[in-house]
Amino acid sequence: MTEVSRIGLDLAKSVFQVHGVDAREEVTVRRPLRRGQMLGWFGKLPPCLIGIEACGTAHYWARELTRLGHTVRLIPPGYVKAYVRRNKNDAADAAAICEAVGRPSMRFVAFKTEQQQAASGIHRVRALLMKQRTAAMNTLRGLMAEFGIIANKGMSGINELLAIVADPEDSRIADPLRAGLVAIAATLRALDTQLGTVDKAMAAWGRADKTCRHLNTIPGYGPVLSTAMAARVTNPQGFDSGRHFAASLGIVPRQDGTGGKVKLGPISKRGDGYLRRLLVNGAMSVLRSKQAKHDPWLVTLLASKPLKVVAVALANKMARIGWCVMMRQEDFRVAPVTAA
Repeated sequence: MTEVSRIGLDLAKSVFQVHGVDAREEVTVRRPLRRGQMLGWFGKLPPCLIGIEACGTAHYWARELTRLGHTVRLIPPGYVKAYVRRNKNDAADAAAICEAVGRPSMRFVAFKTEQQQAASGIHRVRALLMKQRTAAMNTLRGLMAEFGIIANKGMSGINELLAIVADPEDSRIADPLRAGLVAIAATLRALDTQLGTVDKAMAAWGRADKTCRHLNTIPGYGPVLSTAMAARVTNPQGFDSGRHFAASLGIVPRQDGTGGKVKLGPISKRGDGYLRRLLVNGAMSVLRSKQAKHDPWLVTLLASKPLKVVAVALANKMARIGWCVMMRQEDFRVAPVTAA
């Protein structure tokens, strides 16, 4: 126990696997631990380096083990896979984590504070509610279309359908389906109320957070994107430049080459897909605004590229600007346009 210098910890629901080595890379501990034994066992251990896969509950355990004096590193699961030998099991995963965390070129994930994790969690709640609302809307449209009732796209069409369902004198839809559609309408109203509560809580956190206030000054950024960026990007200093940050979000061309010839394909779609989607949505809002007509860079791109291609290019630019704002902790300033 006194000779342990590095530990690989494989997390689970109830039983965790520990694999530790000393300074000579010899295995000194290999054992399972139950959840209730974790803090007591690591509390008796001298400070050492602990590697954990960046998965569920990893940020919680990273905070707890750091309080005990240990140095904790979170590793992306995809980077650990290369070190698993033969059959995959908890003991083999712990050994692979222990080996991966000692590599000098390994990349790590910065673990979140409790406030950042709470802000990130409310985005997951909002995404779930949005998914449920979209499913309810699509079900309402599909069932009423079976009776020849077609509505326009968007919320205006949904409101038309809800008005038909709420009208007791409309006999185009018979029981028992009408009762089911009334239940869907009630579900949609409840989801709208819950989404309003979540959005208010999210906006309140954003107003209290300095980084969110700076991000809100960037065109295309709003309360949702700003809070998501501030909550999920816990360590912008870990990226060498804004280009590296944009690449980590998967909004750069994917490279595929051999023999010295490199081909650029579609975007790589690696990293945080939620942030990437919000950035593209923010870019689309900019392209549909008056600002797109006065920005020479956007005007040039729109003249030769499809709208969605330009949106991805603008999302890339927004990500790099967001990284600069987070690094400098200051508001965004529009660069003056020089006359040609």
